[in-house]
Amino acid sequence: QVRLVESGGGEVQAGDSLRLSCAVSGRTIRSFATGWLRQAPGKEREFVASIKLSDGETYYANSIKGRFIISRDADKDIIYLDMNNLEPDDTAVYYCADQRHVVTGRGFAIAERHYTSWGQGTRVTVST
Repeated sequence: QVRLVESGGGEVQAGDSLRLSCAVSGRTIRSFATGWLRQAPGKEREFVASIKLSDGETYYANSIKGRFIISRDADKDIIYLDMNNLEPDDTAVYYCADQRHVVTGRGFAIAERHYTSWGQGTRVTVST
């Protein structure tokens, strides 16, 4: 059973930066990718970014492209999300999740149904 634990959330002001971390354990085989998704108050969970575990290829949602960077420490199996120039609309609970298998076409999973294991989430609040 893959276990994911997020950390690094908090309350910041618009324009600030935050780094989220996702520590992964329990992998017995290498998954295709690890992704970050978020759920804002009153909204459905949405894809943010993902990183392929074999070669570090990344994929981003258009809404955060250019502001957020996903990276990994392969030795420690930690996935990071560096969030810059945060906006109030970035307020959400951020989850990291394990994408075990490649999705036909794009490869990266956008829909949450393709993710098989989830962390408990870390809350990010951005005020004006």
